[in-house]
Amino acid sequence: MSARAHDPAGPPATAEPRPQVHEVGSRSGGEHPVTDPRSFRSFLATPRPVGDGTDPTVMVVDTPEARVRHPSDLVGIVLCALGVALVMFMSVYAHGTTAGVAEDVQGFSDLLARILFIPVAVLEGLVTLAIPTAVLIELGIRKLGRQVVESIAAAALGMILGIAVTFSVVTFGSDDLIQGLSVRIRGEWHLSIPGYVAAISGLLTAAGPRTRRRTVAWSWNLLFIALGVVLITAQVSLPGAIITLLLGRIAGNTVRWVSGVRSERAYGPHLVDGVRRAGYSPTALVRVRDVSQPAELAEAAEDPITEVNADGEITAEVHVGVVRVAGSDEDSALTADARITGDHLSGALGEGVREPAEAPSDPAAIALTRSGDNRVYAMFTEDGARRDVVVLDGDRQVVGFLTRLWRSLRLRGIEGRAAISLKAVAERTALLAYAARAAGVRTPRLLGVAEADDSMILVQEHAVGAVSLRDLPDDEVTDAVLTEAWHQIQLAHDAGLSHRALTSDVMLVSRGEPGGASTHPAGTGPGTGSATVDLSPRNGPDDSEVKVWLTGWEQGDIASSELSRRMDLTQMVALLALRVGAERAVASAVNVLPNEDIAAIGPLLQSIALPVSTREEMRANKALFKDLRAALVERLPETDVEPQRITRFGARTIITLTLTIVAVTVVVTTMNFQQITEAVSQANPWWAVISFALGILTWFGAALTFVAFSPVKLPMIRATLTQMAGSFVALAAPAGIGPAALNLRMLTKRGVSAPMAVATVALVQVSQFVITILLLVVLSMTTRSGGLISLPSTTVLLAITGVALAVIATLLVPAVRRWVLAKIRPTVQQVWPRLSEMLSQPGRLALGFGGNIVMTLGYVLAFDAALAAFGQELALVDVAVIYLVGNAAGAAVPTPGGLGTIEIALTAGLTAAGIPPAIATSATILFRVATYWARIPIGWGAMRYLQRKGDL
Repeated sequence: MSARAHDPAGPPATAEPRPQVHEVGSRSGGEHPVTDPRSFRSFLATPRPVGDGTDPTVMVVDTPEARVRHPSDLVGIVLCALGVALVMFMSVYAHGTTAGVAEDVQGFSDLLARILFIPVAVLEGLVTLAIPTAVLIELGIRKLGRQVVESIAAAALGMILGIAVTFSVVTFGSDDLIQGLSVRIRGEWHLSIPGYVAAISGLLTAAGPRTRRRTVAWSWNLLFIALGVVLITAQVSLPGAIITLLLGRIAGNTVRWVSGVRSERAYGPHLVDGVRRAGYSPTALVRVRDVSQPAELAEAAEDPITEVNADGEITAEVHVGVVRVAGSDEDSALTADARITGDHLSGALGEGVREPAEAPSDPAAIALTRSGDNRVYAMFTEDGARRDVVVLDGDRQVVGFLTRLWRSLRLRGIEGRAAISLKAVAERTALLAYAARAAGVRTPRLLGVAEADDSMILVQEHAVGAVSLRDLPDDEVTDAVLTEAWHQIQLAHDAGLSHRALTSDVMLVSRGEPGGASTHPAGTGPGTGSATVDLSPRNGPDDSEVKVWLTGWEQGDIASSELSRRMDLTQMVALLALRVGAERAVASAVNVLPNEDIAAIGPLLQSIALPVSTREEMRANKALFKDLRAALVERLPETDVEPQRITRFGARTIITLTLTIVAVTVVVTTMNFQQITEAVSQANPWWAVISFALGILTWFGAALTFVAFSPVKLPMIRATLTQMAGSFVALAAPAGIGPAALNLRMLTKRGVSAPMAVATVALVQVSQFVITILLLVVLSMTTRSGGLISLPSTTVLLAITGVALAVIATLLVPAVRRWVLAKIRPTVQQVWPRLSEMLSQPGRLALGFGGNIVMTLGYVLAFDAALAAFGQELALVDVAVIYLVGNAAGAAVPTPGGLGTIEIALTAGLTAAGIPPAIATSATILFRVATYWARIPIGWGAMRYLQRKGDL
């Protein structure tokens, strides 16, 4: 052992300092930590038992995780909950079919029930007693007391869920749902959600996988057979049986997620055995941790040194704790400092090696841990070479699979992943590593692969002296580094490879000869070979010896698509721009890449094309995207930098779809169809036609405003057709968004610049708002609702109160005032130049306002005509307020065309104004049919015509 000493707690020792260690869990049988300063030296001096002599004793520095939360349990909870909802929906939707089949086979089922009376009774007894008893006995024999408790808790939770669902269905469920989950026994319907089956399902789920528990495997088989028999004999409904099984799975997975499950990862002897089967005989395995983080450093200090002999047995274990190098006041750990490693692992680092060249957790190894959700170990062998061991754990692959699946579904041109199993993921990682090396890319060589427990072990060379781009000092990010980075990615692309996850942790920079751990030289076997070449930086950066490594190829593609390679280029330029700025990053790309590759970067400069870590950094520097586009245009003026649509859908699409489904469900489930049918049959069809005609008039009014405010001359017929097409776009766009987008599109097609087109469309929308407020005031005065003779209606009073509260909040509450100003100021700044220009043309301004009046009055009168069709009448100002509030609700909630929200708001407004609910619903539906649904086919025709003419 080296004479250098460490003080784990206090100031540096002055005379004969010795490291303080705590011996726990060793074979000495002591129950309490031992604080004798000589214990670690005694540990090293004690003779060790050896195995058959073929493998050396291994020092493992790591803390095994006894219990982990498996992401697949959380996924199972979500999927089973969705399954319960789907089965309930199908039991209602397909109730007629299932009821007919049940009646057809009722006689046969009764006969089977009498014949199979004894087998059914026996199966019930087995399910009731044998299954839980057998499973719990096996867990007890295996000394898994905690899992016994968890299984019992899961069974209890399953029973509670079964009872809760039964109560909820009986209390809140519709008749169709109750009957769909019921069976007919002796002429009567009985709800069949057997809670005890949910309890057994929960117990078996919590007991562990059927592949590792024999009793669990045959218990599941027995449960399925029993359910099949009771289904055939019509003692339980199929939906009820499925729901109970899913409830049990929810209960079991919930207990597993909350409590955690026994880790099946490869640690200690299993890890050593896996590395040996990968072809190497390690003498030390030290866990790499990101010691730059205080929490990780504290965790590293808790890692014990475990000794594993050649037979795979743990012969001793000691804790070193937090240590300090003599003369230093900073806390450190064994994995964080090469000198501490040399003192504590002396003799396990290789023949003649007293101290490693770098700490086990050196910058290159730390970058490897940060680039993927995997464990990383520094491996030392008898020849003194240092290699890296990457461990892929099965319980972590669920998250990776779901992430890859989501990204492939969301992004265009990105193929999905078939690798679901852990072994398939490891094989793909190995394939990409070999392919990258074969293409000439500088990446650590993969040396061996093995499987151990629920882990896959990959042994690879270590880039000694390499530093990740994240940790590289600014003065060392030279032009040579940038150029070499582009050369490396170009080599991969030339071979058809794409990386798809270029981050600051997968790009390593070193100076000197290429190095890393040795492989198996000719004539030697595993565990032998030449020493590692040191790539440590010398005094000052020497650009003539710059080496750039690209690691982390597990997300990559072989025979990749053009889009994947273009995304690599985009990720690289964004990554470099974060360190050196947009101009230098683009300049370095121009020096290496052809012009067509440079031009392909611009359209993909968007957040979705970047890895998560780069995306977060770009959000902190929001102007960088703009700077990169400007730099690209400066280098290649003809380059198109307009963002290309590379996503199939986004978060807004999902939210819109969800809200639409919820809105439609609420509307449909709250309607009294019998009353609506009666009301519609009594409606006046002529008023319905008038409502539709007034809705058509709104197209003309909107077109009039658009033509008046347009900076270029527009044919009135084309402008009207554009408003018609907006009715078709409203089928997929939120209320008010579709027509505005088409207006913007027509202006740009007519040669109007983008800023002017946006200002014009914004002016149209602002003028609509102003005219709406003025119309309410005018209607209030002309319909004698002003309040001089009598109080205005409740509807008007509520509207006035709401406006007053909004004004008061804006004036008196600073937070509200700031929010309102933040919302209004951009619109005013955008509209004012165009508005000031329009003020000099009062004729066109009046024409635009006139068009808005026609459009707004058209909708209000159409709504009033829908009311008149059912013999109802309200003051016109009340009708206007109800319509405008409903329209505002539709614009606030981003469902297509305001679907659901407008219907709910209009119906609620009419009901509050004194209209019977059934009539209010019928009038609202008639109005929406006249002004939304019936106009969609016309809008589709107008859209097709304008597209053929090139106006859209």
